[in-house]
Amino acid sequence: MNLINSYAQLPEHFYAHTQTASVPKPALIAWNEDLAAHLGLNDLGADKESLVRIFSGSEPLPGGKTIAMAYAGHQFGHFVPQLGDGRAALLGEVVSPVDGARYDIQLKGSGQTPFSRRGDGKSSLGPVIREYLLSEAMHRLGVPTTRALAAVSTGEMVIRESDEPGGVLTRVAASHIRVGTFQFFAARNDQDALAELTHYATARHYPDATTKERPVLAFFSEVVEAQAKLIAHWMALGFIHGVMNTDNTAISGETLDYGPCAFMDEFHIDKVFSSIDQHGRYAYGQQANMAQWNLARLAECLMMLEGEQEDYESALERFQPHFEAHYFALMCEKLGLASHNKSHDELVTGWLQHLQDHQLDYSLSFRQLAARMNKNDSPVFGQFEIRWLQCIDEQPGGRQSAGQLMASTNPVVIPRNHQVERAIQAAFQGDFSVFNELRQVLAEPFTEQPGFACYSEPPLAHERVAMTFCGT
Repeated sequence: MNLINSYAQLPEHFYAHTQTASVPKPALIAWNEDLAAHLGLNDLGADKESLVRIFSGSEPLPGGKTIAMAYAGHQFGHFVPQLGDGRAALLGEVVSPVDGARYDIQLKGSGQTPFSRRGDGKSSLGPVIREYLLSEAMHRLGVPTTRALAAVSTGEMVIRESDEPGGVLTRVAASHIRVGTFQFFAARNDQDALAELTHYATARHYPDATTKERPVLAFFSEVVEAQAKLIAHWMALGFIHGVMNTDNTAISGETLDYGPCAFMDEFHIDKVFSSIDQHGRYAYGQQANMAQWNLARLAECLMMLEGEQEDYESALERFQPHFEAHYFALMCEKLGLASHNKSHDELVTGWLQHLQDHQLDYSLSFRQLAARMNKNDSPVFGQFEIRWLQCIDEQPGGRQSAGQLMASTNPVVIPRNHQVERAIQAAFQGDFSVFNELRQVLAEPFTEQPGFACYSEPPLAHERVAMTFCGT
């Protein structure tokens, strides 16, 4: 596999050596052939028995150095000085033969580590199914994200609210370095480790920053831009992360951790799904603010190495304009608007207000709006529709170009909460047909797929999922 272990070559207090747990009866649920090809791991799929042993944690990955990474984090605003990988194990890194980028390969749910804090280190099959479906869907939707290489059932039961079948997910990431990783060393006033981590993260993710006069500040500015772009993608799709703690904020700008996340059905700016977010800290409309808050915590760490507070405040102030530029550009495209200007921003906010006032389905409404360009009857979306069509008719290409743009930016299908839950409940009974069908449909989110129209529809009253849960 030509595994690299660059993170494991950092000082030993960056991580803890760990050993994954053997499981009684592992079975392969899913193997992501497209991702395997991208990583140069095609040959692994030829030996399914070896594959399931490796990616269940029952057999070590040849050439790997299995470690659990150390990090701290603010969890719902409260700082915890030591968290770390309590149920995850980093097996190593590979360099893609396709894009030359380096990727972490990590098991989730593979047993206890030195950071488990009395937890069992296992995962229920539910979070494995959810993260596989959600992360791969996000990738297909064009959102920076970790991805899923494999999903395995373990043949054992884990105790959560009740006994549930166990599973292991193989997660692939540009890296697993988080804001919380920097906080771990800053909390200990370990400036040498902080400097080494910053150098490593900069070289791995933002190498151009290493050539700048003030590389640490340049690194921070790059992270600010990446996070602004990421949150804009989330918001444009109606995605709610649900647990935006600093230990879930990836330096790479990828979506990290699919715990109590969800896609909205009907639009509401203050929508919350997470069962543990009692006060709406990470509500849909709060996500940009909280990303900026998390970045301020990173700035506090990096100030120990270089620059003054006002330097980082200046860089941090650029988050909001970066976010708004990315967000409104994405939203204008979703509305078929080829350009982005102030009047179009007002049209976007007017659309969102209309959706909220009438409790309309977020994703489906964009497709329904696009269909209105071919109608000559009374407007369905009120005064907004009239103003919107005027803008469309005034721009080059008119309605035809606008329709093409909307078709390419508004998904036909998203991983709706009730469909994901249906796949999980079937998997608990040993039936993976729902998971496989949903996985197939989500692979082409912008395409009308005959026979699968049900996956585009909002939930019926009895199907609604009002609350999502963390997997730990």
